[in-house]
Amino acid sequence: MAANARGAAPATLSARALNRALLARQSLLERSDESVVAMAERLIGLQAQAPNPPYLGLWTRLQRFALDDLSAALRERRIVRATMMRGTLHLVSADDYRALRPVLQPALRRLSLASGHAKALRGLELEPLRRAGFEALRAQPLNAAALAEALRAHWPDRDCAQLAALVRSAEPLVHVPPAGEWDWHKPAAFATALDWLGAAVADAPDEAAVDAMVLRYLGAFGPASARDLGAWSGLSAPAERLQRLRPQLRVFRDEHGTELFDLPDAPLPPADLPAPPRLLPEFDNVVLAHARRERILDDSVRAAVYTRNGLVAATVLLDGFVAGVWTLQRDARSATLTISPFRRLAAAERAALEAQAADCLRVAAADRGKHEVRFARVHKPA
Repeated sequence: MAANARGAAPATLSARALNRALLARQSLLERSDESVVAMAERLIGLQAQAPNPPYLGLWTRLQRFALDDLSAALRERRIVRATMMRGTLHLVSADDYRALRPVLQPALRRLSLASGHAKALRGLELEPLRRAGFEALRAQPLNAAALAEALRAHWPDRDCAQLAALVRSAEPLVHVPPAGEWDWHKPAAFATALDWLGAAVADAPDEAAVDAMVLRYLGAFGPASARDLGAWSGLSAPAERLQRLRPQLRVFRDEHGTELFDLPDAPLPPADLPAPPRLLPEFDNVVLAHARRERILDDSVRAAVYTRNGLVAATVLLDGFVAGVWTLQRDARSATLTISPFRRLAAAERAALEAQAADCLRVAAADRGKHEVRFARVHKPA
C-alpha cells in the first residue's frame, strides 16, 4: 500500500505502538545477525561525540560483536567518523558518507556561519577559508592545532583556531583512525574525504538524494513527523519535503493529533508485543532522533537523561521505555557496571538486566580480571 486509501482518516498510533515500531527498526526487539557496516547503514550512522558509545550501540543490537569488528572497519575505511546530521559527530559507512554528506552540506554551512566560530571571519568569505583548509589537508592529515597553524600563513592577524573550527565543520573531512576507536581520547587528525575515500563531495545535492535520505530516516525511525525529521537531520523545510513524498507514504497521527509519515511496508508490531530489557549507550540514536520523544522517554525522566552541558546518559530500557540509567567504571584490574533504576525492579527484570550487564562487561572489559554488576538504589528523577 503506497498511501492511505483516498479520503480515509489517518489511524492514530499510541506511544506504545510508536515505541514498538522504533524498537523493531532499531534491532532492539531482537538482535540482528548483520555486519557492523550493515547495521551502521540501517541506523543511518551512530552518534559518536565520544569514542566508546558507538561500540556499545552496536553490541546491544547485534547477535555477535567484538570491539575489533568496528575498529577494523574504521581502519579499513569501511566506516568513517565525521561531522554529519545536526553538525554532530557520527560513525557512518563510507558509502553513506558519500551519499549523505552532499545532502547535509547546505545545513552544515548554515550551522557554521551561525556558530560562534564565525566571528573570526569578520568579512572574510567562508569559501576561501574552506579552500585554504582543503589545500593544507591535502598535504597530510592535521589535528586542529596544526590546521590552525597552516591557516595562520594566510591570515596571521585572525583567530586561526576559530577559523580551523569552521573548516572542520564546513569542509567534508573525516577523522583519521585511531581517532574514533575504542578508548582513544587524544586529539583527532583530519583528512579530506577526497583523500581518505577517493571521492569528492558536492556542495549542492540533487533532490533525489535528499528524498532518499528522508525515506531512509522514516525506515529507521518512523512513523515520524516533519518536526522529527528536522530535529534529526537539520534539513530546512522538512514539511515541504514530506509533502512532496506524501503520495508514496503512509500517514498516521499520534495521540496529540500530529501527522506522522511512514514507509508503506515498514514494520508496525503490535503495541502489546513484549520488549526485552536493553542497555543503551550514551548518545544513543533512539533517544535523540525525534522532536517529541514520548515513544521512548517519558517527560518525567528527561532531566535524568539529558544534562545541561549537552551530555546524554546511557539508559536502561524496560518494556521498551527508558526506566533507568547506567554507568561503566574501569580501573587497571576490574570493571563495574552500575544500574540506577527509576523504579523498583521485578525479580525477572533484575535478572534480565544482570545478564545484559554481564554480557556488556564481557565485550567492553574483556581485559579486566574482575567484573561486577551493581544495582543502585531507586532514583526518582525530579
